[in-house]
Amino acid sequence: MATDRNEVANRFTFHPATGDKGAAHDHVRQAHLEIGLRMCDMLPESREKALCLTAIQEAMMWANAAVAAHLPPH
Repeated sequence: MATDRNEVANRFTFHPATGDKGAAHDHVRQAHLEIGLRMCDMLPESREKALCLTAIQEAMMWANAAVAAHLPPH
């Protein structure tokens, strides 16, 4: 399955951030979106590319979990 930029962008922007930590979640998503799009453009279509993008999604999930659990409310 080919991975295009729109599909990658959807992975990293699908769920809008809300609440008092929304801005921090947005920053995390933006950083991961940028690297995800770079990898989408740079890497040839392959299983490894798909795994790379999945790993970036996983990193974003853990980063947002850290924000949710440990960042003091604003």
